[in-house]
Amino acid sequence: MNPTRRIYFQKLIPGLIFGFVVFIGLSLLGDIHQVGRSFQTFNWSFFPLALGFTLFNYSLRFLKWHFYLKLIGARQIPWRRSLKMFVAGFPLAVTPGKVGEVLKGIWINRYSGIPAARGVSVVVAERISDGLAVLFLSTLGVIAYPRYWPAFLIVLVLLIFTIVISQIRPLALFIIERLEKIRLLGNAIHHLREFYEGSYMLFQPLPTFAAVMLGMISWFGEGVGFYLILIGLGLPPGATLFSSAVFILAFSTVVGAVSALPGGLGAAEASIAGMLAITGLADPARATTATVLIRLATLWFGEVLGLTAWLFSGDLLGPTNERQPSLED
Repeated sequence: MNPTRRIYFQKLIPGLIFGFVVFIGLSLLGDIHQVGRSFQTFNWSFFPLALGFTLFNYSLRFLKWHFYLKLIGARQIPWRRSLKMFVAGFPLAVTPGKVGEVLKGIWINRYSGIPAARGVSVVVAERISDGLAVLFLSTLGVIAYPRYWPAFLIVLVLLIFTIVISQIRPLALFIIERLEKIRLLGNAIHHLREFYEGSYMLFQPLPTFAAVMLGMISWFGEGVGFYLILIGLGLPPGATLFSSAVFILAFSTVVGAVSALPGGLGAAEASIAGMLAITGLADPARATTATVLIRLATLWFGEVLGLTAWLFSGDLLGPTNERQPSLED
């Protein structure tokens, strides 16, 4: 393994350890013996189907990623290389604070010449459009369970506020110009300006609408996968279970995202298991088992795909004797 690739793997270790601790904690909270029995009685024929719906989600999200690259001017990146960058970015989600995802901006710079800070705007636009998509998917569930309204509204207002501010160009440029007068910020303002130019293009009404609609369809797929896992655990199929599965997975995705924890670890799991128990859909053991299974079929499946992509991504994770672009490029 070349030194640069080893460094990248080392950055993942804290998140991987934390993920293992979360799974152990869940098992203990749900009574490890009861959880073990739930795994034994689970109908594993449903698990590959759940993985298939996760791939459906990833496929549509890739289309959005590639669409965003074209919007910021990175049109020369072929779809195969774009796909490699997209999949190789999955493990970066479990870096502390997800800061590792800044590497995507560097990769975009490497293959297109687009400033890395502008490339980072694609990562942020992905997160915000996905956030809006899962919020809208969870709307009916929030109506049915009013206790979740405060969190729902706070996140929704923050996301929409961010988009609106990015589109009030005179105000955004005014703020940037004022920040330029602060000497301590130095060259950071140049990167901020590049980041804003990318965000301005990505958050225009039509691209945002298309991205959110695509996101709703893609994340709905993971909701279907969660529904299948619940059926595999013996819960009675039907409209109530289906709508609850979509709501719980969507809302827990929001909780995990706003927690800023690597991969939403801990926060998303607690949200999924907690809502399954609070709504009376499952006993603690089956709620814990369902949580572990859906996280294996989504987050950790993505990690495996991403780490596999790393093995064939010498061009992305090049040796240290090669010049590595920075945000200043």
